[in-house]
Amino acid sequence: MRAKVLERFSAGGPRGSWPAEEYAARRRAEGQPATVVMDLKSDAFLVVVPASPDED
Repeated sequence: MRAKVLERFSAGGPRGSWPAEEYAARRRAEGQPATVVMDLKSDAFLVVVPASPDED
């Protein structure tokens, strides 16, 4: 699956804080199919949406 990254969030946020999930929920409320994934290499949460076929 190809995806477009909308936003990155540090995985070291305060305990009980879920900024990536909150951001993704706002995008979903706007109609975007946003999902949160973990990028282990950069230790960050990424909010992504499927890339359109014309995006490389």
